[in-house]
Amino acid sequence: MANTDFPVLKGQERGNWIRLRTITLLRWGAIFGQLAALLVAQHIYGLALEYGLCFMVVGVSVIGNLVASFVFPESKRLSEAENLLIVLFDLVQLGLLLFLTGGLHNPFSILVIGPVTVSAMALTGRSTIFIGTIAITIVTLLAEVHLPLRTSQGFILQVADVFLFGQWLAIVISVIFLGIYSRWIATEMHSMSDALQATQMALAREQKLTDLGGVVAAAAHELGTPLATIKLTSSELAEELDDRPDLAEDARLIRDQADRCRDILRSMGRAGKDDLHLRQAPLSTVIEEAAEPHVNRGKAVHFGFGPEEGGDPLPPSILRQPELIHGLRNLIQNAVDFAEANVWVEAQWSADVIAIRIMDDGRGYAPQVIGRIGDPFVRRRRSAPDPTQRPGYEGMGLGLFIAKTLLERTGAELSFANGVDWFGRLGTNSERTGAVVEVVWPRTKIDAVAGVNAIPVGENPTFTG
Repeated sequence: MANTDFPVLKGQERGNWIRLRTITLLRWGAIFGQLAALLVAQHIYGLALEYGLCFMVVGVSVIGNLVASFVFPESKRLSEAENLLIVLFDLVQLGLLLFLTGGLHNPFSILVIGPVTVSAMALTGRSTIFIGTIAITIVTLLAEVHLPLRTSQGFILQVADVFLFGQWLAIVISVIFLGIYSRWIATEMHSMSDALQATQMALAREQKLTDLGGVVAAAAHELGTPLATIKLTSSELAEELDDRPDLAEDARLIRDQADRCRDILRSMGRAGKDDLHLRQAPLSTVIEEAAEPHVNRGKAVHFGFGPEEGGDPLPPSILRQPELIHGLRNLIQNAVDFAEANVWVEAQWSADVIAIRIMDDGRGYAPQVIGRIGDPFVRRRRSAPDPTQRPGYEGMGLGLFIAKTLLERTGAELSFANGVDWFGRLGTNSERTGAVVEVVWPRTKIDAVAGVNAIPVGENPTFTG
């Protein structure tokens, strides 16, 4: 399915997921670390620092945490702007503390990269660039403007200029590299999480539709007898009430409405009762069921079924799993969307494997994305989009990711290629120039008669009305 209606939460909205309590707990950890460093510097190393100003700067963080803890509920979720302000506050507070304790001569100056990494992981790219710029500016100022580190004897502790420059350069590079690295990893994780969420929702929707179809089918089957009784009784009443035209008309109305109920239930429950036998179907039937929504969309869909040489000519009976049907339906939809005029869906089976190949006569996949097909949000097949070929289409990566994920869950292996390359080597089917998707299962994975997933044939459950 190339385009979904599922309300998938995008990664850029996840700044709203962070709780205020999480930020306050992290800040308490930073506060205790800063206080410990100041106490060690004062009582163990005897450094002569502006401890009053240092404790005042740390006290500002303490006051901020206390206000956050008592004014706001623990479950409060921070917005993007609120998260940005908190990270900026922590960065400026750390910068002031470093200014009072030697600037870049202080080995703890490396902690400046912490807020940048947090921003890259939790906030948007624009916020991360802003925080990174502020961090680099603070580090540059601290290299020149700071209070010196003094011992109790009045000696100034400082590193050589070359090491000072190296410290500045290392922090700047770390801010840039770790910011980009963290942002890249976070984006990948968010994209994968969004795609998996869409996959779960697609599977849940398909499962609900399957369950609903079974319920409706069972209702149609069970209501058939009482509706037939109503129809028979009303017909007899209509014949016996010839001398009472008004009552005879009412009896005929009851009969007609019973027929109408029968037709409605029949149209809603074509599959019959949801019993053990309906959890399996011939391979050809499952493929046609998956392709049904797309066979009348202006493209010719050609089916081909056959065994490998010397195999059983009858299609194997396979599991009617929602994952399998929905995954195949997504692949067929993509083929129909991109085809010029024709789509081929072929199945082949042997004693060991079951294979389905979906092909079209479109343009195929762009060479630069062949290796990435199946990753979420791969946007296009060819570098130049053609809106006349697929109006309103914005991207196919999520649909193929859902199909690949669902089919692999059933035990399948998928391979993607272009028909020009695939059939060019074979010298056959030259008209199949578009995309080729091959789905292969070990037969034991989806065979409904034999193998580990075989459906036992027992007594059908009864339904009482």
